[in-house]
Amino acid sequence: MSDMAKNLILWLVIAVVLMSVFQSFSPSEPSGRQTDYTTFVQEVAQGQIREVRMDGKTINGVKRSGDRFTTILPAEDPQLLNDLLNNNVRVVGEKPEEPSLLTSIFISWFPMLLLIGVWIFFMRQMQGGGGKGAMTFGKSRARLMSEDQVKTTFADVAGCDEAKEDVKELVDYLRDPSRFQKLGGRIPTGILLVGPPGTGKTLLAKAIAGEAKVPFFTISGSDFVEMFVGVGASRVRDMFEQAKKSAPCIVFIDEIDAVGRQRGAGLGGGHDEREQTLNQMLVEMDGFEGNEGVIVIAATNRPDVLDPALLRPGRFDRQVVVGLPDVRGREQILKVHMRRVPLADDVNASVIARGTPGFSGADLANLVNEAALFAARSARRLVSMEEFEKAKDKIMMGAERRSMVMSESEKEMTAYHEAGHAIVGRMVPEHDPVYKVSIIPRGRALGVTMYLPEQDRFSYSKQHLESMISSLYGGRLAEEIIYGFDKVTTGASNDIERATEIAHKMVTQWGLSEKMGPLLYADEEGEVFLGRTAAKVKHMSDETAKAIDAEVKDVIERNYQRAKNILMENIDILHAMKEALMKYETIDARQIDDLMARRDVRAPADWKDEQDDKPQGPAASTGEQKEEKADETKAASPELNKPGDATSN
Repeated sequence: MSDMAKNLILWLVIAVVLMSVFQSFSPSEPSGRQTDYTTFVQEVAQGQIREVRMDGKTINGVKRSGDRFTTILPAEDPQLLNDLLNNNVRVVGEKPEEPSLLTSIFISWFPMLLLIGVWIFFMRQMQGGGGKGAMTFGKSRARLMSEDQVKTTFADVAGCDEAKEDVKELVDYLRDPSRFQKLGGRIPTGILLVGPPGTGKTLLAKAIAGEAKVPFFTISGSDFVEMFVGVGASRVRDMFEQAKKSAPCIVFIDEIDAVGRQRGAGLGGGHDEREQTLNQMLVEMDGFEGNEGVIVIAATNRPDVLDPALLRPGRFDRQVVVGLPDVRGREQILKVHMRRVPLADDVNASVIARGTPGFSGADLANLVNEAALFAARSARRLVSMEEFEKAKDKIMMGAERRSMVMSESEKEMTAYHEAGHAIVGRMVPEHDPVYKVSIIPRGRALGVTMYLPEQDRFSYSKQHLESMISSLYGGRLAEEIIYGFDKVTTGASNDIERATEIAHKMVTQWGLSEKMGPLLYADEEGEVFLGRTAAKVKHMSDETAKAIDAEVKDVIERNYQRAKNILMENIDILHAMKEALMKYETIDARQIDDLMARRDVRAPADWKDEQDDKPQGPAASTGEQKEEKADETKAASPELNKPGDATSN
């Protein structure tokens, strides 16, 4: 019998009981015609009444003609009984009807029962409803998907070939367990999928279930812990009991770090509800009772915070890394998502893949979706390469804010700022090529300089890092050279923050300082999050800290001066690039090549302006600054006006 039928029967029974109770409370219908007391007295005197029955103030009687009647005694009447007896009326006295014991108890307890019912109703609502009331706190929240419900297969997963190879033997085991058992082999009982967000960990787990055709239980780590003590452990027990009944099956726990964090970390103590839930999970995965046929797959992007007991062999035997895809993987992912989109003939997935280094699977899915939306806004039937370029710019640089009004002087300063980033980025060695420069406000920045790596990078040299520091200071230096130190704006705040962070890590973490040597210098910090104490731990002396500060400052000043020298030597290119940005607002790599070669800047392919001439190259530029126009009202708050947040992937 389904839950809906059970609930229907329950409510029908409650309705019948309530109707019976209300029926007992309702007054009884009169046994005859209602008549007034005056008429009744007159009929008694005339001898028309044969019999009366008196119940308190209610008088029910029968006339000599056989008609029945009812009347109410309005007040005490001492003469009534004598009149009835003198006129030969038969008088019968009846005891007033009293409510039953059950009715009396119900009336006295009805308010309390009503409060209890309201409390149970709200408790059911707090626990999410859907049949999970106050008595089902300890039941598992895992959702069961049968083998026919999971349609995802390995063909829907791309960009992580190594991870698929690691989990394919799970599918082989679930299809044919005897193949492994006859050789004494034991399949891993737990697999931990580790990787950055958006790389397809959950999708890979669903593909395993879809390929193996077995029941698939899915639950989030946060679904275990509740406000009541012991609920999480009870839900873990119930989940594994259900899984054993459906074995062989897969239990997928998403974001397991919500419940599997290292025990003893923090101030909760051993009685912390989360730790009790973790202890029960450890026992269920590898305790006295085995879980034959139950394979636990968990996903997290924070493996460093998990408890060591959870990662030992016998529980999560294998860690499968689902990393960011390479260029070939990105191409495969794009082709998977492009199946649902009508494409134009000029769309080339390999070109898009080369231009999106560092993108995860989720980023690429978003890229295809944004391109489709751009095509829909333009009322096009096919998605072309132009829409994919617009979508890539929106994701990498932010959405354009063309409605934002900038004064001409502020727009010019932004152009110099971004030109400084671009010129220094092109002149320093081992720096990523400049992809695009724009002074159209995007996101929280007034302008953006984009660098696009030629290939995927997995490590960075000292020369590359110092070049990044130099290019980050290019925007601030351009403002200082053109307008003077007194008029330098706050737009370089993010650049300074990122440059300082890189220099500090070079000295303290990456061993790229000859003076400090290849040592790790950790700052003074507390260990509440990962350790077992709230005390501060000091890892270096005061003299070492001073030496680190001096070395970081030396790295910054050295690259700051290098960037300044580059801009001073190429001041003509700086002025010419500013003019191009003021003209076109956005310039790409080809136009930047023209500027760096001191040629006339070619116009964009879709540029339509026959009245104005093209901006001249640096060789023909006078280099004189334009006079500033009157400032217009700013359309955003000062903290959002950040010209030249140089973006680098």
